[in-house]
Amino acid sequence: MKKSTQASSRRAPSTLSRRGVLRSSTALVALPFLESLTRGQTVQAAEQPTSGPPKRLIFLGMGFGVTADRWYPDINTVGQDYELPGVLKPLQRHKSDISIIQNLMHQYSADGHSGSTFWLTGANRYAVPGQSFHNTVSVDQLAAETLGQQTRFTSIQLAAKVGYASDGHGPGSSLAWNRFGKPVAGIDTPVAAFHKMFSNDTTPLAQRQQQLADQSSVLDTVLMDAGAVNRKLNPTDKQKLDEYLQSIREIEVRLSKEEKWLTIDKRQPQNPVDEPGESLAGVEEIRMMYDLMVAAMQVDASRVFTYRMPSDSLIQSLGATMTSHTMSHFSEGERRTVSMSRDTTHAKLLAEFFDKLKASKEADGSSLFDHCSITFGSNLSSVHSLNNCPTLIAGGGAGIKQGRHLVMGDRKTPLCNLWLSLLNGSGIQANSFGDSTGLISELFDV
Repeated sequence: MKKSTQASSRRAPSTLSRRGVLRSSTALVALPFLESLTRGQTVQAAEQPTSGPPKRLIFLGMGFGVTADRWYPDINTVGQDYELPGVLKPLQRHKSDISIIQNLMHQYSADGHSGSTFWLTGANRYAVPGQSFHNTVSVDQLAAETLGQQTRFTSIQLAAKVGYASDGHGPGSSLAWNRFGKPVAGIDTPVAAFHKMFSNDTTPLAQRQQQLADQSSVLDTVLMDAGAVNRKLNPTDKQKLDEYLQSIREIEVRLSKEEKWLTIDKRQPQNPVDEPGESLAGVEEIRMMYDLMVAAMQVDASRVFTYRMPSDSLIQSLGATMTSHTMSHFSEGERRTVSMSRDTTHAKLLAEFFDKLKASKEADGSSLFDHCSITFGSNLSSVHSLNNCPTLIAGGGAGIKQGRHLVMGDRKTPLCNLWLSLLNGSGIQANSFGDSTGLISELFDV
């Protein structure tokens, strides 16, 4: 990428160039990560197949869990011959392609209002002395480092325009967290997601190229000035600066990728999606986000998706007059009725999503569903309970034998064991993730 003359003239000969810093960062990525960056995760990118449909990972996160005594299958009936609970009956036609897993949890979870913040990380928010909040990289972002190399968007984070407190998600603007445990921004309306994925920029090419060059020039200057400041800092401030520089490097990678795709128009899906309305909310908002994910997969815009789904607007679109937080404290009566209606609606929308993934064909005649790994769940089970995280997985992308109800023998089996299994099953060689203790071998038993 061309650098501005002004930025180049200010660089001291002994200072690493911006590209040199990026090369150093990339070399670090290829090696085992430092403990301070990985918090115990060891991941190595597997060689990606040169032909055949790609693997895809989709994570769908709720806020305030489920109606626990109505959502989970009978714990005494495991394997293939279990019965789907009433609230999940809309998924009956997909029963052979989904699995429900019980007794998964995060040992460090301590916040009964955070259904999403630590769902994909398994982090201990109090791991750093003196800090009241700490997070680590989420499994989707780890997967995106490998699966997102060849797509326009390394990953796509969808969300809902809501406050985290009322919807039970917890801090963060999406389900995704980067290598430093910082939140990754989410796209919070269907119309914004539509334009990001499918609308081509009408700004003249030369002007867009100049905009990227200007941004690169700014990064050059920032990195050079940071080098001068670094020599004057104490160890604590050096660490803060390192985190800041890492965020700069992430921008660097994004700009480099934008440059690569600058002259390539965005592809349109097999069945083009009309531009969504601005006022979509609740049921129709979720349905449209699902449709946009299917369309994005059809054109291979990305292979890693997360969706932090709405809670308040969902139940209110079903006629409820309460908040999802109020609903979550159900016993009997209206609150329980609303909670069960929410669960059934999620199952209905999921079934529609699976229908569309199965109907979308790859070049070899297989379906998108055959190569996707979809997880639907939450860090909360019911009310403020952090045990037995509701977990439904679907699709054939990770080589999992679907169509079963699995109950882990240990009631505190790490949810990170599932994330580790999905990584390895999707071709990403990982030795550990979070507090994982190993793969869930039952997922792959024939």
